[in-house]
Amino acid sequence: MFARVNSLGIYGMEVFPVTVEADISGGLPRFDVVGLPDSAVSESRDRVHSAIKNCGFTFPVSRITVNLAPADRRKEGPIYDLAMFITLLLASEQLDADTNGYAFLGELSLDGKIRHVNGVLPMVISACQNGFHSIFVPAVNANEAAVVEGIKVLPADSVTQVIDHLKSLYKIEPAVPNNENDDDTFLYMPDFADVKGQFEAKRALEVAAAGGHNTLMIGSPGTGKSMLAKRIPSILPSMTFEESLETTKIYSIAGALKGKSQLITSRPFRSPHHTVSTVGLSGGGAIPKPGELSLAHNGVLFLDELPEFSRQSMEIMRQPLEDGKITISRASGTSSYPCSVMLVCAMNPCPCGYYGHPVRECTCRDGAASRYLSKVSGPLLDRIDIHIEVPSVDFEKLADVKKGEPSAKIKERIEAARKIQQERLRGTAANCNAQMNSAMTREFCVATDDAMKMLQMAFDKLGLSARAYDKILRVARTIADLGNSEIIQATHIAEAIQYRSLDRKFWNK
Repeated sequence: MFARVNSLGIYGMEVFPVTVEADISGGLPRFDVVGLPDSAVSESRDRVHSAIKNCGFTFPVSRITVNLAPADRRKEGPIYDLAMFITLLLASEQLDADTNGYAFLGELSLDGKIRHVNGVLPMVISACQNGFHSIFVPAVNANEAAVVEGIKVLPADSVTQVIDHLKSLYKIEPAVPNNENDDDTFLYMPDFADVKGQFEAKRALEVAAAGGHNTLMIGSPGTGKSMLAKRIPSILPSMTFEESLETTKIYSIAGALKGKSQLITSRPFRSPHHTVSTVGLSGGGAIPKPGELSLAHNGVLFLDELPEFSRQSMEIMRQPLEDGKITISRASGTSSYPCSVMLVCAMNPCPCGYYGHPVRECTCRDGAASRYLSKVSGPLLDRIDIHIEVPSVDFEKLADVKKGEPSAKIKERIEAARKIQQERLRGTAANCNAQMNSAMTREFCVATDDAMKMLQMAFDKLGLSARAYDKILRVARTIADLGNSEIIQATHIAEAIQYRSLDRKFWNK
């Protein structure tokens, strides 16, 4: 006796259809699962065996072979439990139902309950693209799956519900998009109105957010670097539906979705500790999973105390920052995850933290500041568009009870600048100025003669690289967009150079 049903597999962000086939034949009792299963898939035999018995069915005492096709793709995780359960019932003639056009996803408990699985959103999207009209998913995954149009998402708590639906004894209502969102990120998001002083730093972060530019903040302990970084999401442009969907897919694969919200609607803010491993930062594993770089996609990756990160962890970010994606190669295959992030870093100017402080004396030895900064390689610094100094705040500004400019007003200016950029970059792969390549930079960063003369002087005096030249032009383009100027003026170049050269003085000690 033979039967088959449809399911799906996932490797990285690539989803592929899987046909679960079952054959029950004579011979000594045996239950084999073939088709390159990993340990979790192989253990499905015991879960399915117990679930069949505990749900009132008879487990066939025969030679059972379950094949997961295609056999040349490795299968991972417990997502095939439900499909194997239904296939065995069909093959043993305990269930008579038409399963054409259906796909089955879900892990089973020993009593037949259907548990949460990772990666449901991208798999439901793939099921729709492959022509399935309905897909059974765990009820706890219904919210994320319901956003996909063109396919019926059937949430089930147990295999009994699935069987009754297939036998037309009970109708599972398709999941509908949940308009309620329990994401309270916006409600408790820190506001720039609470920041005392630091007008230059706030202006630099406004420019960074408007163009998506990577930023490095240098300052003594307690000057507010982390406080400023945590407020950046409050001024970033609202996410588009496409950005929300792509970010949610990554979180679905990583199993990091929580709550009742169906989509991630606030830009991610990831702040890994400096002890994070290279795999934790970039992603990896036998079956590659997304790391902090990908989990920050379309949002902010904040690295506090940058020189304390391992050299390998810092260097691994160089190519992803340029390409907007990270490729992980393993013996089982290669997987790519998007990681278009706004990198924000913070660091002290020296090991003791007080080099250049107006009051406190630096206790480091000669050359300690330059050695401390040299922990961050030149190529990585070259990929950071804006370097700003965050000075200490004096008492009068700290004691001032007057609120600063709220994030909402800053965000209005940033969204207006982003709208200009999106119109300019329409039809290209870039969404903001920081994502422009060299050809786009030459085309769209048109500057006056005075502006180019100023840039040439800075280039010769500071010994800037070709990459730094492009980044100064892109930052100047963003400053011009904030000022609603079509042509880059000398003042825009001057401000951009100021943001680029702040770290130079630290090389002298």
